[in-house]
Amino acid sequence: MTQKKNKPTQKKKGLHPRNPHSQRYDFDALILSCPDLALFVAENQFGDLSVDFSDPAAVKMLNKALLHHFYNVENWDIPPGYLCPPIPGRADYIHHIADLLAKSNEGVIPQGKHINGLDIGMGANCVYPIIGHRAYGWRFVGSDVDALSIKSAKFIVESNRSLAGGIKCRLQKKSDNIYTGIINANDIFDFTMCNPPFHASLEEAMAGSERKVRNLSANTHKKGSNKKAELFAKSNTNKPILNFGGQKAELWCPGGEAAFIQRMITESSDKPENCFWYSTLVSKKENLPALYKALKQVNAVDVRTIDMAQGQKVTRVVAWTFLSKEQQTQWREERWSA
Repeated sequence: MTQKKNKPTQKKKGLHPRNPHSQRYDFDALILSCPDLALFVAENQFGDLSVDFSDPAAVKMLNKALLHHFYNVENWDIPPGYLCPPIPGRADYIHHIADLLAKSNEGVIPQGKHINGLDIGMGANCVYPIIGHRAYGWRFVGSDVDALSIKSAKFIVESNRSLAGGIKCRLQKKSDNIYTGIINANDIFDFTMCNPPFHASLEEAMAGSERKVRNLSANTHKKGSNKKAELFAKSNTNKPILNFGGQKAELWCPGGEAAFIQRMITESSDKPENCFWYSTLVSKKENLPALYKALKQVNAVDVRTIDMAQGQKVTRVVAWTFLSKEQQTQWREERWSA
């Protein structure tokens, strides 16, 4: 097909300055990396090249192109119905973790295969470990309670030479556990990360997705003419509500985000010297006071909150450590000075 040229480069709001996705998508370049993407790219109602973000197949193909173009991952796929996350936001978390490590290392980002990260709830997509390994050379362990997610992630790792030796996958055999059963006695992690289940039930997850679709329609009314907004609404009729898919463990758990992170904090206190920085995304700002209280109760030595924004969406990373200043210095000298 004849491709329309992208409009002049424009930065996306709020993304980390090292995030390679801070510019608008260059669909011409992405299609060169992944020719199958061309089937999903068309001019939208605003005259820009885009894909239909309510179409799971289009979103998955865009992810495949981004991972190939920016991270040299040639073979990537996920099973139908599993979470297909937006790559730019995932990359932001990785780059903020790098900054967090740098602040504990006299401003220098620790890089290379001797730096170990743990991704809790890696999912079938394996995106956080892929980006962290390719961007900074870190090694990862990715965990999940879902056996098919682990199988999918292993296949991705084993199918790409660029990921060889960089990512291990561990099945969490007890769904009520987070770190327990995943962090072994001799494991040492420089950081952990997690995008916890957001909702408390499937019904809440569906309601949240419906609100998302309504908000997208409302934003279109603000940005364009009524005619353009009507076209957008019609184009999204009968589209899947959960645009990016997701299984139970990826979307919701009893008690939602707050309960999950509370368990995470409690279990981390049982392994205070196995990790320098524990961390998690916190989507709901109203959950922060209870989480800070929980961290105080388990005697966290230092707690950091890192704000992240992508357009109108605002979230944050909360990170904590149990290491004393002396232990932090020893850790830095032994592990990060190489």
